[in-house]
Amino acid sequence: MMRILIRISCRPPSRSIKRLQAYRALSCTSRVSQDPRLADIGRVIEDEYAVIRNSYETPKNPIILAHGLLGFDELRLAGPSLPGIQYWRGITEALSHKGIEVITAAVPPSGSIEARAAKLGESIAQKAHGKSVNIIAGLDARYMISQLKPPNVDVLSLTTVASPHRGSAFADYMFDSIGPRQIKRIYKALEFIGFETGAFSQLTRQYMQEQFNPKTPDADGVRYFSYGASLEPTFWSIFRPSHRIIKRIEGAPNDGLVSVTSSQWGIYKGTLVGVSHLDLINWTNRIKWFFWELTGSKRNFNAIAFYLDIADMLAKEGL
Repeated sequence: MMRILIRISCRPPSRSIKRLQAYRALSCTSRVSQDPRLADIGRVIEDEYAVIRNSYETPKNPIILAHGLLGFDELRLAGPSLPGIQYWRGITEALSHKGIEVITAAVPPSGSIEARAAKLGESIAQKAHGKSVNIIAGLDARYMISQLKPPNVDVLSLTTVASPHRGSAFADYMFDSIGPRQIKRIYKALEFIGFETGAFSQLTRQYMQEQFNPKTPDADGVRYFSYGASLEPTFWSIFRPSHRIIKRIEGAPNDGLVSVTSSQWGIYKGTLVGVSHLDLINWTNRIKWFFWELTGSKRNFNAIAFYLDIADMLAKEGL
């Protein structure tokens, strides 16, 4: 009988592996499937959107993509001669490739909800040419649908993703920490360089719950859907401070800027677990998942797959 002897020796990780592991800790967030509170806040979505499926249904009507606070449709830092930076990175192209008519709308990055809603209505009227539309946006879309009701704009549905429908404790904390006198100085400085400031105070929980929501009821005939996101940030995550503040004050899971509770509006479709606010628009995924895969980690979220699934959901709803 032959005996095969296998000698196993344990060596410390190489410097390159250590660097990759450090980068992984710096750039990613751990998942929170162990959080018992998630069982009470709708469907828990852990890795359903990890990969793009082969087949998606196509909605009959166009989808409007409208960016959130401090967003843009296309940013050109090097002038018109070079390609710009797309806010919906890869998402618009993926939807169009599936035969979905996609319209991107630009609104004032930090204007008031009212100003953003007015611009959104103008943009839809100009680009949709009277077609019925499904909107993926936030609070400005809610206000436009409910209060402005612009002519030549027929909205079938609104889907919001991690929108602060009940405000954000992080906004409360920032205003309380800075103080009203210093806030006025900051506003003056920002307005001096042409930066609007109307949106910031409207993100507080008091404003949203006592002023905005009571005067912005859902419109008859419009379907409302929403998603939330939650993560447990690593020590080096940029969302660690804000996440802790929201979790301490609201006592709720959150994505680093908006709590899951605040994200819920209309038919709540579920909570994306282990997903940050930036992951939702595909801004962090490319670099983060490249290094994750080098260290053998499993990818659990692809923003493109997520938005393709929203389109699929709208199609199945007959929209």
